[in-house]
Amino acid sequence: MEWLNYHHLLYFWQVARRGSIARASEELRLAQQTVGAQIKVLEGVLGEDLFRRDGRRLVLTEVGQTVYRYADEIFSLGRELQETLHGRATGQPLSLTVGITDVVPKAVVYRLLEPALAGPTPLRLTCREDRSFGTFLDELASHRLDLVIADTPATGPNAVKVFSHLLGSCGTTVLASPGRSASFGERPLAEALEGVPLLLSGQSSAAHAAMKHWIEVREARPRIAAEIDDTALLLLLAEEDVGACAIPSVVEAEVCQRYRLVPVARLDEVRHSFYAISAERRLKHPAVVTICEAAPRAMFDIPRAVLPPEAQP
Repeated sequence: MEWLNYHHLLYFWQVARRGSIARASEELRLAQQTVGAQIKVLEGVLGEDLFRRDGRRLVLTEVGQTVYRYADEIFSLGRELQETLHGRATGQPLSLTVGITDVVPKAVVYRLLEPALAGPTPLRLTCREDRSFGTFLDELASHRLDLVIADTPATGPNAVKVFSHLLGSCGTTVLASPGRSASFGERPLAEALEGVPLLLSGQSSAAHAAMKHWIEVREARPRIAAEIDDTALLLLLAEEDVGACAIPSVVEAEVCQRYRLVPVARLDEVRHSFYAISAERRLKHPAVVTICEAAPRAMFDIPRAVLPPEAQP
């Protein structure tokens, strides 16, 4: 068996990243002839061309693209290993990079991350948003992210490369402004929603489908006033009395404290689930372990705020 020379793989990876042998040679501090010769050796070992010429540019072949994906994962994981061991050995902050889908309320995100932030190991936290779920999974698979927080498990081609950890689930609380809440009274929620403007989370969220299903089954007839991915905007509009809204019951108390909103009903059958999605790896990130172990206790076993008697579902 012929072993892969990782120095050759590193040279290839740098050329692929930089787009030329000249720029890669500057980064590696090697002669261009040396880098070019070592890539030729790698191509000979693999039995495939990794680059083709397009004018003055080097372009990855189909095989080259495959090799690059593996090389990117290998060297990204190597950097992560060094950072993790360096942090443990010197007391430097441990890096945690998290992708957060827009449909997960920020109050939920904070509650999920809080055990890791409050832990004994100093943490340097980076949060990323404004990416599609598929992009987040790509970045997880290539170890550019340590964790993704989402309301659905991973699906699609990259799902085989990641683990979806169910952190917990909770019911739904319907909130309204103080002035609007009085109109709900003691009537069943399906009846009280007749003609009421309702703000729903975006169609990409699992909560959207669950709430729409509840509306159809109960034959409720609210007026869907908006469908919004960003939960902060959704709550702001509800506070301004654009319409009633539905949120995960687990953060009801925090939301009502921050916004001028009051609970009008709870729907335990309309469930919100939250997942920590991590890359498939041999070393488990200690902060990710803390989050996955602490969330079920810290978040989903807490007592809920009490509804006024006339608002009980």
